[in-house]
Amino acid sequence: MFERGNLSRRGFMRQSLAGMTAAGLPLWFAERVHADDEDRKAAAARQPGANGKLNLGWVGIGSPASRALGIYGTTRGFKQLAHVAACDVDARHVKKARQIFKDAGHDATTFEDFRRLNDRKDVDAVVVATPDHWHALVAIDAMRKGKDVYCEKPLTLTIEEALALMKVVRETGKVLQTGSQQRTEMPQFRLAADVCRAGRLGKIKTIECRIGDNPQSGPIKEAEVPEGLNWDFWLGPTAKVPYRQEGGKTNCHYEFRWWYEYSGGKMTDWGAHHLDVAQWLLGMDGSGPTAVEVIDAAEPYSKGDGYNCHKTFKVKYTYPTGTEVIAMDGRGTEVKGLVNAAGESTTRRKKDGKVTEVPIPAIGGSENGVLIVGENGTIFVSRGTILASDAKLLADPLKDDPKLYPTRPRNHFGDFLEAVKTREKPICNEIVGGGSVIVCHLGVIALQTGKKFQWDPKSHRFTGPNADVGNKMIGRQYREPWKLEV
Repeated sequence: MFERGNLSRRGFMRQSLAGMTAAGLPLWFAERVHADDEDRKAAAARQPGANGKLNLGWVGIGSPASRALGIYGTTRGFKQLAHVAACDVDARHVKKARQIFKDAGHDATTFEDFRRLNDRKDVDAVVVATPDHWHALVAIDAMRKGKDVYCEKPLTLTIEEALALMKVVRETGKVLQTGSQQRTEMPQFRLAADVCRAGRLGKIKTIECRIGDNPQSGPIKEAEVPEGLNWDFWLGPTAKVPYRQEGGKTNCHYEFRWWYEYSGGKMTDWGAHHLDVAQWLLGMDGSGPTAVEVIDAAEPYSKGDGYNCHKTFKVKYTYPTGTEVIAMDGRGTEVKGLVNAAGESTTRRKKDGKVTEVPIPAIGGSENGVLIVGENGTIFVSRGTILASDAKLLADPLKDDPKLYPTRPRNHFGDFLEAVKTREKPICNEIVGGGSVIVCHLGVIALQTGKKFQWDPKSHRFTGPNADVGNKMIGRQYREPWKLEV
């Protein structure tokens, strides 16, 4: 008999459905999610590796702010996994990771150089959770040495790197999963995609991706490199610059996100989530917009010693269908009267460690999430809620399931493990993750140049006016001895 603690299978199902419907999902959708979830769990539980084990190596792990430790937490239920290697250029992080693995019964060999970890023949798959400017080089090296790769979002630092990863996956046949969990672990986004792709909203006119503004720092003083941090290796292919640290601000751990040298600010940080959802809603995976322009943007800090991402911005993408997608710090359209599948204007908020339902008479323009406006109605979806202009848009079962994927998995890493076993494409494969990050980078290039561009999503080149300016920014020069060799 199937048991989960003191719950029978039937009791667990009731509890699971109650939790999903309490989160605003309609019962028909919650039942589909639950059924597919159970099927996927049973499949994922089958041991995928030789000798019943899959050996994992981790590159970029141990920082309290790193996504790697969060990913590791989601792997704890997969007993077939052995965590055998860990790598970080900061000795403090390596020490912490080694202890975490040891406490869980894993004997992980540690490295400073990712190439030595990838050289190990007993490592089957590698998790890449480094800063963005390292993702492509680490992932390519791993795949060429026979490893499957789970790489955190945003997948790359440049368009050129995204295209390189796609090419290497084709050449090696390895599995690549991008860490965009909104497609799996947050079923409200899947519901929005199902409804849109089934045509219930009619033609999609606009999508607002509210991704937040960029933190600002002003000048940050040069500082002594912390003991144990290999600063030159951390910089890697980027220009050699002084280490900076003042208060909680730095050009290194976590805060690298707000420097265009190492990341793309919120355009790639949250854009890799919400612009990815826009691509999904529109059925544009493997393709993209045909034009991009800046509606408005604040002047960025430009003295070279502080965060240099634009604080506020609105970037408009135009798709072949005429749909306009706007990536914005906030300042979106305020919408009143949206309701959940039960017809209630409420949303879930976390306060004092508890999640409660609270009234929400209007979705403010600064509310993080995705606002979808179609000919037949409006939907707002975020990590806390899904609301619509008419409850029936959500509550009525879809007659024709658009079958976006074979199942509705709710563990992103589990989906990766299943792909490793079956050799099928995972949900956020190189085409999905690469395509979505390219959209993010188009916005960054528009912000950095102030130009309006036409884009060919098939050739992955800028065309028309300003094409020469844009095409020069598709890639970046690497600092020696690092090279993007594909």
